[in-house]
Amino acid sequence: MKPQTRLTVLAAALALCGTASAQEVIKIGFSGPLSGGAALYGKNVLSGMQMAAAEINAKPLQIGGKNYKLEIVALDDKYNPSETGINVQRLVQQHKTAAVLVPHSGGIFAVQAFNEKAKVLLLAYTSLPQATERGNTLTVRLPPDFTGYIGPFTKAMMAKHGKNVALAAADHDYAKAWAAAFKPAWEAAGGKVVAENPMSYNKATDFYSGVSRVIQSKPDVLFIGGASEPTALVAKQARELGFKGGFIIIDQAKIDEMAKVVGGLAPLEGSVGVMPVSGDERPEPAAFTARYRKLNPGKDPSSEISLNYSGVHATVAAMKLAGTVTDAAAIRAKMGEAFKTLPPEHNPNDIEGLDSKGGTVANTIIGIVEGGKIKGQFLRAMNAVK
Repeated sequence: MKPQTRLTVLAAALALCGTASAQEVIKIGFSGPLSGGAALYGKNVLSGMQMAAAEINAKPLQIGGKNYKLEIVALDDKYNPSETGINVQRLVQQHKTAAVLVPHSGGIFAVQAFNEKAKVLLLAYTSLPQATERGNTLTVRLPPDFTGYIGPFTKAMMAKHGKNVALAAADHDYAKAWAAAFKPAWEAAGGKVVAENPMSYNKATDFYSGVSRVIQSKPDVLFIGGASEPTALVAKQARELGFKGGFIIIDQAKIDEMAKVVGGLAPLEGSVGVMPVSGDERPEPAAFTARYRKLNPGKDPSSEISLNYSGVHATVAAMKLAGTVTDAAAIRAKMGEAFKTLPPEHNPNDIEGLDSKGGTVANTIIGIVEGGKIKGQFLRAMNAVK
């Protein structure tokens, strides 16, 4: 090789090394349950985040004139809010995360006690409206407000099964908030709450005694929900104890995941809950499902996967719009625009933007199990029916 050629090759190699060394790392943190009864739930959330990160890293990522690689830093909090707080402080102090994602309301409220002072953006994966009603300026709520489900769920179940409901959901903060909002709405619609027995879904696998207690009141409908696996066990054991009515399933639990535990959709006949992403036949959810299945053979995406996938894409898009990866306030200010401008392939749940308090807005589809199939209905259309 001629000397001049060697110098040219060496210069090119040095240039490549310089480019590689110039690439910096953006870290988005995660604190959620990766062990215990809610482990599947937490792993689904993390799966969506990691899928988005892989797509983002597959293309050049430049923000504010610098090249970046995205890294998701995940810590297990076992669904314990006190652990969440410790984890997020570690993520901020040790890993310098500008944004953290927490997928349970107890943990979200624990982090809101300090995230503004710590200058970290909180991506709150909960449909609990209080997450964005407390005035925290550095919080974005990723799922739409759950209270929009209550009217349609109530109408559907009363029409199909009857007016007596027993409350047998989980006993964590999120399920309690759902029950507190649901009970007066059911009664206002002319229904009666015949029994109440919240249970520790994340600490037990045998719910026979608790379920037996509520079905002795002869309800037409059971109000259940927590993470998908224990919720499925509650439904399964209710059927085994002779319950013939319908289930109102709060949005944390997913019908398709429950069906895998109970042996198909037949035991869930007459249930109402959120529509599984894999059952949504609109073009973008169908394309997202196909991509996820290709990456994860034998698995279907849940809404935890799809919504947190979009949340990560939107956060990085907001960083691009703000021109910073460290200024949490500037990134938060661009999150609404980021969601609005996400390309359809990154937005399978069709999020339309943020409301004035920082919660996402979308025309959600709910699912009703009829004849062994999950039939979808748009939430807005159901709310419009008087």
